[in-house]
Amino acid sequence: MRIILARHGNTFGPGDTPVWVGAKEDLPLVDKGREQSTAIGTYLTREGLVPDQIIAGPLQRTREGAELIAGETGYDAGAIRIDDRLKEIDYGSWGGKSDAEIIDLYGEAVIHDWRERTIVPAGADWSPGPEALKQAALDVLNEIVAQDHETVLLVSSNGTLRYFHAAWYDNLATAPPAKVKTGHICIAEWMSGRFIPEVWNLNPATPLTE
Repeated sequence: MRIILARHGNTFGPGDTPVWVGAKEDLPLVDKGREQSTAIGTYLTREGLVPDQIIAGPLQRTREGAELIAGETGYDAGAIRIDDRLKEIDYGSWGGKSDAEIIDLYGEAVIHDWRERTIVPAGADWSPGPEALKQAALDVLNEIVAQDHETVLLVSSNGTLRYFHAAWYDNLATAPPAKVKTGHICIAEWMSGRFIPEVWNLNPATPLTE
């Protein structure tokens, strides 16, 4: 069984100021984001990784992304399963703020620690907490591997996907950084009772095979 993780595409267009987008900031995809989602579907079809199950988070950006991928792969968009455990983290009072605003309030180190090391800032009013997010990722993965599917696609957001990284790599020293860029994917194989990561944060414009 292969499990594919996909981050939704862009929610900001040219000229927009990017802000922290969490569970309460339910933004739609912009044109570039729709193109990125379509590119994921094209890539999966080209590489013979057409999903026989697609599961998406409940927000607009993940639902729309999943539907566009489904359209490219021939999957019935009406059969996409929505799972609240794939919803992005609620960034609380950080949501809707730009990096510059966060730096003014809390300093630059907290952004670096989160993006590069997945360390939740002390005192941040984010929810759920790291342990709940880690358990939710494990629960989703355990449910998937208990089913009879060949290829499963999960469409979620960067914050939530970091905890799937933890489940796949289990603190491996040589693991790649946990960040997943917009419109990028991650692939692992479930074999002999464990996850074997193949790629993390792959641009679908880059072919997996020659």
